[in-house]
Amino acid sequence: MHIFIQNHFIRGHGLKANFSDLPDILQDKPMFILGNGEMYRNQTEVKMSQIVLPCHANYCGELSAGQLLKWMDSTACLSAERHAGCSCITASVDDIHFETTIGVGQVVNITAKVNRAFTSSMEVGISVSCEDLFSDRQWKVCHAFATFVARRTEAGKVQLKQVIPRTQAEQMEYSLAAERRRMRLIHAEIINDLLSSCSSQTVSECLDYQDAVPAERTRVESVELVLPPHANHQVSTFGGQIMAWMENVATISASRLCNAHPTLRSIDMFHFRGPSHIGDRLVLKAIVNNAFKKSMEVGVCAEAYQGGEPLRHINTAFMTFEVLDNDRKPCTLPRIRPEPVDGKRRFQEAIARKKIRLDRKYIISCKQSEVPLSVPWDPSNQMYLSYNNVSALKMLAARSNWVLTSEKNKVSLYTLEENQMLCFKVETHVAVAAEQVFLLLSDLRRRKAWDHHYKECEVITDSHEDDTIYRVVTPSVTKGGKVQDFILLASRRRPCDSGDPYLIALRSVTLPAYPPTEDYNRGEVLCAGFSIWEEENSFTKISYYNQATPGVLPYISTDIAGLSSSFYCTFASCSAFLEENKDNLASLPTSTL
Repeated sequence: MHIFIQNHFIRGHGLKANFSDLPDILQDKPMFILGNGEMYRNQTEVKMSQIVLPCHANYCGELSAGQLLKWMDSTACLSAERHAGCSCITASVDDIHFETTIGVGQVVNITAKVNRAFTSSMEVGISVSCEDLFSDRQWKVCHAFATFVARRTEAGKVQLKQVIPRTQAEQMEYSLAAERRRMRLIHAEIINDLLSSCSSQTVSECLDYQDAVPAERTRVESVELVLPPHANHQVSTFGGQIMAWMENVATISASRLCNAHPTLRSIDMFHFRGPSHIGDRLVLKAIVNNAFKKSMEVGVCAEAYQGGEPLRHINTAFMTFEVLDNDRKPCTLPRIRPEPVDGKRRFQEAIARKKIRLDRKYIISCKQSEVPLSVPWDPSNQMYLSYNNVSALKMLAARSNWVLTSEKNKVSLYTLEENQMLCFKVETHVAVAAEQVFLLLSDLRRRKAWDHHYKECEVITDSHEDDTIYRVVTPSVTKGGKVQDFILLASRRRPCDSGDPYLIALRSVTLPAYPPTEDYNRGEVLCAGFSIWEEENSFTKISYYNQATPGVLPYISTDIAGLSSSFYCTFASCSAFLEENKDNLASLPTSTL
């Protein structure tokens, strides 16, 4: 059952110390039966259920996005504090895409749990669904990932205990959390690179439109006095409250452009730059940066001050709004006339952020089955393709329902059929240190020394220190037929901590400079790569994964059918190659080392 007494704990993040002492029936955490028959509950999971009342709704009778953000932040903070055992503060929130709105009388169900803990920070996954009590329907509203930091105690900086994933879903999120953390750390760098390299769109075109709305008309400035009800149990301004105030002024700004009721569709990743406290005057500023055909970007800034002190930057966020017609379809929006100097800069930057938004939404957020085999690569989306490449391999490796097909001399072949897709895994052990294995397998040009499927391999570009694009030529799959070539992105990752493997992820990309030619059949790889686990005494487990596509399946089909054991010969050759070259790393390219 969902209990509403949780609301008393969540409001202001209070009484969290007693929450873990409630009986299991009151904690309402789902129970799983593990493979060994053990009953398991995730101890960091926290739920909140709220009926949407008129006081929570906006002028359209729908749940205010600001109110939802407050509930999400509250639930996530309680989950973080349950794991940390001390007070926690919101450090950042990843992109949030709102898939639907929620009406008065419907129930909001929010679930939060810690996916992974690092030194003093942790990632909390948040899922939001809506429930109609009269039709018994439920549907997804949004999901998000927030980063919380354990607050320093009198004893000093808090060292968080590690999360131990127990289910397949937890193992997957645990593994992906390390990759998402990497993306957060380079988020600002990605934006700056794109802003510096993006082509300048002519702002003068907007100045020529007679019906363009001056950006100055959409400017909003509002001040809020932080009172005790706005603070958490640490006497700091509640992060969810700041987000709600920011959403409020952004909505007003968007309304001034379109003279209608806008709907918030997404919020870009943002970071809290500093704390705010009771007694602060919080100054909130918003303006429409750019209006696209069916959506607009609103920039919001929150600053704080007390007395005569200078303003302190608390947060900046970018929110995307749409205006929906009676059929819930986006309407065409008026054009915006940017202000001189800063307005033009914001106008151009909004275009760059829209490109980033599309990359993040359609490369990162979509399901693996929805990603096309070959994705166009360019410098602006290289980080997101790298993320997707590694994440896909981690998701494949986290599957627990692999079936052993054959085994020979400690080389094992496993298969997995799911969603009309055949995947295979080859696993073996070598007496070579994991880092040496990683370095030797990272350079695909050396693979032809042990894999007869690799006839030629050349580096096309070193797009990043962790990413290289190769062109690989493989034999024909039919006698007398054309040979195949692949354009592969290889993404390398070292362990985030001692419990992680080394990873080498492979997937196909497209490059305008390397189109398919008549002399070759262009093959494609959706997901493949190596997971390299360090074991005792310089002993390493190597797992090779491949989500078989039509271009790959002919090379392995006879092994899967039990008519051949060429996989054994290939990986026996790989083991011999690693043994022979483990002390010869000096010859590797510097980009690999």
